[in-house]
Amino acid sequence: MAVVTTRQLLESGVHFGHQTRRWNPKMKRFIFTERNGIYIIDLQLSLSYIDKAYAFVKSTVARGGQVLFVGTKKQAQEAIAEQATRVGMPYVNQRWLGGMLTNFHTVTKRIQRLKELEGMDFEDVAGSGLTKKELLQLEREKIKLDRTLGGIRDMAKTPQAVWVVDTKKEHLAVDEARKLNIPIVGILDTNCDPDEVDYAVPGNDDAIRSVGLLTRIIADAVAEGLIERSSGRTGEETVAEPMPDWERELLGADEAAAEAPAADEAATEAPAEAAVEAPAEEVPAAEAEDAAPEAEATEADATEAK
Repeated sequence: MAVVTTRQLLESGVHFGHQTRRWNPKMKRFIFTERNGIYIIDLQLSLSYIDKAYAFVKSTVARGGQVLFVGTKKQAQEAIAEQATRVGMPYVNQRWLGGMLTNFHTVTKRIQRLKELEGMDFEDVAGSGLTKKELLQLEREKIKLDRTLGGIRDMAKTPQAVWVVDTKKEHLAVDEARKLNIPIVGILDTNCDPDEVDYAVPGNDDAIRSVGLLTRIIADAVAEGLIERSSGRTGEETVAEPMPDWERELLGADEAAAEAPAADEAATEAPAEAAVEAPAEEVPAAEAEDAAPEAEATEADATEAK
């Protein structure tokens, strides 16, 4: 079954490119034609490239990897946050902070600071030992950190792949991922450079419906990868990376629920086994009854002898 159909791509406007004067010659092979001063992207090529990107993301997640969703332009912010949250993956939909990948050690310290601030009660002035002004400043700091780092708060290390909407706008994220040799999957409009990404998805990166559809497809690939990972069918004999905390807790809860009925059955079988073993211990008592007449006969012989 196809990941997506040509009709769905057409209805979402994935085929619309930029104006002919705003294009990158390297994208020529992805362009089908020109109409009214706008390039039209070849959707048949888009379908084949979408399948390749889908398979890569699925296998990456199945082996225990994480995919970072990146899209800070207004058209992509909602779709990025919604789809990444749906599959439990980290995301950045506000401003990209320089060094978010290349200087991840420092970023983790800011994430820890965010978690500390979230544990504070900013309404309890008396119990905090701080003034109202100090609490207000700390609350503003928390809001600012949550806006920029809230999407990656559970990302314990650098991701194994990055999904990027508009590689030109997210050039900082693309540059950092390339420095760390992290595979990049991205939407390529007619003004983008295909050499910057590892898995290109030719399409419109400006329309909300187009961005939403393509991001949902990548999220579906992540979901399938998670299902394969949990069932142990990774398709390759590779060492799986640690699962995220949220997924480990979810699987642990399912295992505990499955073990509870087994424990109840074991407790029910224990008294039955004890009842079966009880008669075996009464066998010596029966032997004692058989030995009683012999003892009486021995006593009678002793009396006659006297």
